[in-house]
Amino acid sequence: MGFIMDGLDAEAYDRQYGDKVLVKRIVNYFRPQAGRMLAVAVAITLTSVANTALPIYISSALDQLQVDSSQAVLLTITAVIVVLGVLGWVFNAIRQWVSAAAIGNVTLKLREDAFDAVLKRDLSFYDQFVSGKIVSRVTSDTQAFSQVVGLVIDLMSQILLIIFLIGYLFLVNIQLTLITLALAPFIVITALAFRRIARDTVTRSRRVNAVVSSHIQETVSGIAIAKAFRQEQTIYDEFLNVNKQSYQVNLLTGYTFSSIFPILNLLSGFGTAALVYFGGLTAQAGTLTAGEWYLFIQGLALFWFPLTSIASFWSQFQLGLAAGERVFALIDAEPKVVQTDSRKLPAIQGEIRFERMNFRYKPEEPVLQDFSLTIHAGETLALVGHTGSGKSSIGKLIARFYEFQEGQLLIDGHDIRTLDLSDYRSRLGVVTQSPFLFDGTVMENIRYGKPAATDDEVRRAARTVAEGDWIDTLPNGLDTPVGERGGNLSMGQRQLVSLARVLLQNPSIFILDEATASIDPLTEALIQEGLDVVLEHRTSIVIAHRLSTVKNADRIIVLRQGEIIEEGNHEALLAQGGHYAELYNTYFRHQSLEYLNTRPDERLGAVVG
Repeated sequence: MGFIMDGLDAEAYDRQYGDKVLVKRIVNYFRPQAGRMLAVAVAITLTSVANTALPIYISSALDQLQVDSSQAVLLTITAVIVVLGVLGWVFNAIRQWVSAAAIGNVTLKLREDAFDAVLKRDLSFYDQFVSGKIVSRVTSDTQAFSQVVGLVIDLMSQILLIIFLIGYLFLVNIQLTLITLALAPFIVITALAFRRIARDTVTRSRRVNAVVSSHIQETVSGIAIAKAFRQEQTIYDEFLNVNKQSYQVNLLTGYTFSSIFPILNLLSGFGTAALVYFGGLTAQAGTLTAGEWYLFIQGLALFWFPLTSIASFWSQFQLGLAAGERVFALIDAEPKVVQTDSRKLPAIQGEIRFERMNFRYKPEEPVLQDFSLTIHAGETLALVGHTGSGKSSIGKLIARFYEFQEGQLLIDGHDIRTLDLSDYRSRLGVVTQSPFLFDGTVMENIRYGKPAATDDEVRRAARTVAEGDWIDTLPNGLDTPVGERGGNLSMGQRQLVSLARVLLQNPSIFILDEATASIDPLTEALIQEGLDVVLEHRTSIVIAHRLSTVKNADRIIVLRQGEIIEEGNHEALLAQGGHYAELYNTYFRHQSLEYLNTRPDERLGAVVG
């Protein structure tokens, strides 16, 4: 059992909603569909009336045939039965068509809200939670929710059928009707007792399905690495374990749900036997006609089926509530990046000031402590230091991707927490080490940051990068498809596209996060040509592992464990002979022309020394 439930704990943002809260939430989604739901209610009523009238008419027809069994009477009875059957079918068809449209619109809105929540979550959310499980909530859980709404509408029709039928049976024979109703409370109590078990089981089933989806998504995304390291069998074995867990959980879910129906059928069997016995005695006594006895026997099936459906509906209802609970938990997840206002600045000069800031990704892992730094408007600032020194964190905080715990971050003297994030980020350009390109053409990816840009504007931005020579190497120029995640382009070409995308945006603040760390020297030189133009008159934060993007900076900040230990330009810091000089000799010097012109033995001595 431990294996079955291993790894299926709730996510940190999951929460428990009461049934009333969930139902109220669902009703709110149906309010815009009030007109359709009214039509559904009318159709349900008419369907129930037609379906109830059919056995009642057959009952009276049987008594009538004992008095007059002529062909004319038989044809009339047959015609009426056909008409009632057709009317029931037509009303039910109308109900299904209209309800399908209403449910479709509600599901559409719910999925839109869930996807909107995905877009609004800050990056720390995705650092903590697996993307495949999030995808499962937006897709499969919203679909399960829509299915349970369809069941609710079916349930309404069945409840009306019971009400109409029982009302008429009371008029025929009160004693037999009470016998029919006697076991109803037992069925309802059984279903209610089953409810809690069903909710827990279904929730685990939804979670394990999310685990399977997440594993498959991760495998497909990293298939190239898996093949390169010949790990296909390892990944397949891991999938077998995940799939086995899914099988065990879903098997347990099937056992749980299937157990309710035999119990309900047993209870209904007792009710049927009692009704047949007492009904037969009443008919023999002459107080009940043959047609009326038929009505009770026939109506019994009409009564037990909706009642057992209502009872077993709780199991399906729990499926929908569990799915809805997971979707609403995603929508209601508390953001960590919280804005206190939504000011729109008319222009951004680009002065950035950190004041006594404390920042950590996890409570036990501080990144910046009592950190203060001023980046002047129009200045190009390079951040260097070993991995984990806080370089990228500074860039992410400026982009407002993460929330800091203490201190202030000021943009032109304004607290960044008071700015309209959409407006602020439209003035911000970010180029990362591993650029992400969407499936489409090069031109479409460059236009991504400024959808209203014309083709000429896109071409000018592309030509600004390395004078556009790289465009001529593409098979179809800017109309070249990049493929999924930019797979048709080299890393260098992807980086050039990413840089052109930011240039088109024309930002006030520019962040280059190791943007030339993974490319060849020729492509680096091409990017550097574009950067020399782009960085001018803009506030730029360069997080670099390359000498070319460091030595031309106005100021270099050397970081170690979130603290500034050295500050100055390239020549001044080299002259100090401190940590920067050590980094230069270890990582940067081999990239310089001076180093490349030395003998191999001198290069080794320079690095070791």
